[in-house]
Amino acid sequence: MRYVNAREVLPEPLVRELQKLVPGGCLYVPRDEGSKRRWGEASGYRDELERRNRLIREERSEGASIADLADRHGLSVHAIKKIVYRPRGGDPSAGA
Repeated sequence: MRYVNAREVLPEPLVRELQKLVPGGCLYVPRDEGSKRRWGEASGYRDELERRNRLIREERSEGASIADLADRHGLSVHAIKKIVYRPRGGDPSAGA
């Protein structure tokens, strides 16, 4: 998030009204609901977790034990169970 001087982007009457409400302060303007991104989309971490979780499910289906998967991927047994038993298409961050 970057800061923008209100005088650079807003008409002067609107700037004066905002100064009455937030004199000298900072004002956050949220994104439009339609342009919001889900957690991890901007950084690519969501995709990384989905790939990792898919790999864990594949390894499990090939016979790897929960404990082995936990050791191999540096996760707790509980986290591995959440990944393995969560329905497909769920939030990948929920399994970490």
